[in-house]
Amino acid sequence: MRVLYAIQGTGNGHLSRARDVIPALQNKNVNLDILVSGTQADINIPHNIKYQLKGLSFIFGKKGGVNMWRTYLKANTARLQKEIRSIPIEDYDIVINDFEPVSAWACKLKNKKCFSFSHQAAVLSSNAPKPKKKDLLGKMILKNYAPTTHQYGLHFKAYEENIFTPIIRKDIRNLKVTKGNHYTVYLPSYSDEKIVKVLSKIKHVNWQVFSKHNKTPYYKDNISIVPITNEAFVHSMASSKGILCGAGFETPAEALYLKKKLLVVPMKGQYEQQCNRAALKDMGVPTLKSFKEKHLDKMNSWVDSSKIIEVDYPEVTDVIINKLLQEAMTV
Repeated sequence: MRVLYAIQGTGNGHLSRARDVIPALQNKNVNLDILVSGTQADINIPHNIKYQLKGLSFIFGKKGGVNMWRTYLKANTARLQKEIRSIPIEDYDIVINDFEPVSAWACKLKNKKCFSFSHQAAVLSSNAPKPKKKDLLGKMILKNYAPTTHQYGLHFKAYEENIFTPIIRKDIRNLKVTKGNHYTVYLPSYSDEKIVKVLSKIKHVNWQVFSKHNKTPYYKDNISIVPITNEAFVHSMASSKGILCGAGFETPAEALYLKKKLLVVPMKGQYEQQCNRAALKDMGVPTLKSFKEKHLDKMNSWVDSSKIIEVDYPEVTDVIINKLLQEAMTV
């Protein structure tokens, strides 16, 4: 059985999850090929990638959102269409898609089944929490960016039958968790200068800021700025007092699993992160509307708080893959 596993390469969460999903698929005795598209990831996967494509990436800005101008410049539609046509999608018995647009559209154009295995599939469910303010354009983009025919979703809670709790990678499950004297920060859509300006106002705290914009580490008062690597980041989280991050999926889920205090800031104009914020608020996780000095009171309250949100995130990778492959062979 030939299986294509297509992974979104924008951001680090999809590739981090793939580190556990790929070995689980290989254990099913399938002929597995891997496709990765996107240009904004900081980590790699230790597996052979058959198709490495540019795809359609959202480019992180430095003011709390997506840089739409750079995203537009990178969105070479002629090249994207060529990539879509280049994938021999008909050669595969099963296509598993983690929010990856090239393979999804290749399947759609050739009327081939495509199985979503992603957080985005869960966000789009009518049973998953949504922000009070509607965003019809954002929802439309999320729905049509990587269209699939069958959905298996991951979310902070199992909101329905085909939505599962997060895949917590072995890197995280095997960590020794301690409580040091620092807070871990990952806000890739903000500039280092913006982060330093705000966090420097909270002087009694040591901040470890992982940067997407700087390759050289430096220190400023009580703040250290370091380039992001998988190893350094996970060990910083495991030994932290708490974690301040965007309202993505993997990092908040890992923070909850590690039983760390969590504070999230959703990206501006990013519908998925606004949905995540709504789900986390329902669970009791404190959130900020934006990362600005006017929210310093909330940040200080979070620093002073000792509230931990209890979750149960068992190992679910094999359960999902078994169910997905069984359905794929019968439809």
